[in-house]
Amino acid sequence: MPDSTGNFSLLQRTCSLVVLLCFLHIFVTVIYYMRNSDSRPAFAQNQQQRPTIHRKLAEQRGTTEDSRPAANASSNGQELQICPEEPPRLVGPLRVEFSDPITLEMVRTENSVLQEGGRFRPPDCIARQKVAMIIPFRNRDEHLKFWLYYLHPILQRQQLDYGVYVINQDGEDTFNRAKLLNIGYAEALKEYDYDCFVFSDVDLIPMDDRNIYKCYNQPRHLAVSMDKFGFRLPYTQYFGGVSSLSKEQFLKINGFPNNYWGWGGEDDDIFNRISSRGMSISRPDGLLGRCRMIRHERDKQNDPNPQRFDRIAHTRETMATDGINSLKYNVVKIEKDLLFTKITVDVGKP
Repeated sequence: MPDSTGNFSLLQRTCSLVVLLCFLHIFVTVIYYMRNSDSRPAFAQNQQQRPTIHRKLAEQRGTTEDSRPAANASSNGQELQICPEEPPRLVGPLRVEFSDPITLEMVRTENSVLQEGGRFRPPDCIARQKVAMIIPFRNRDEHLKFWLYYLHPILQRQQLDYGVYVINQDGEDTFNRAKLLNIGYAEALKEYDYDCFVFSDVDLIPMDDRNIYKCYNQPRHLAVSMDKFGFRLPYTQYFGGVSSLSKEQFLKINGFPNNYWGWGGEDDDIFNRISSRGMSISRPDGLLGRCRMIRHERDKQNDPNPQRFDRIAHTRETMATDGINSLKYNVVKIEKDLLFTKITVDVGKP
């Protein structure tokens, strides 16, 4: 007679194994379902290589096709949300080189997401600020190519709603940088309701895209440590190179002075204006605020201003009447490129 106890034990072990397999199957099914039902978008990797003839520079500056928002990101009809406080596509330190030649056509090809006039807004979220990039300009076409090549991808990764304005001084008379900045402010507002203004020399390139080109609670000095100065701030009051002011901050100091003809002095005047209105300069740290300068000779008709020290000493007396409220100029021509808006102006003479 068969051993019923042994048969029952075998049957019990078999049933236990079947139950265990059933639980394992259910567990695997649940995990598989959870992974495949996760519809959250994954951000593209920033370091994917871009196959262009200037591949080396593209890799060095940390830009890729995948690092840009898709053009149809909002075509699904969903309501856009405010962009995150910390842009997710930033890559950090960048290698900036000026040895390889750059053409505007190349930069246009790599920035097909732009709208005419150098305009961009992130398609997958609502930018936190509307920023006008103002560049004082004359006879710096080669420098402008590098600025556009590096800055457009950086500004796009920073998720700014921005436009680029090249304010070109007409003629060959003495250069007036600060007045051109005032003009850039006035002309940009004719096109769009910008609430932030970044004033940048055309020969300065940031070396870290975490140095956000936007406005802060206080006027912001963005070009903290240039290679020209051994990556050190030359002096505490220095406010040159690249800076940002909100519309409210700009109007509070009556904009910039119009009477600094030639090189030097206007940055110190602006610093005095800011201080006299109870504001202070904010800065990123020395590493984040690193910039490289394109080496060049001093421009013609931009010799040191012999009156700069006297004018700086009287900023508090003159700022109420010398600034955006006394700005006079004539627009000679406005040109719309895919990469920028170029406004040629007659600023008058000293």
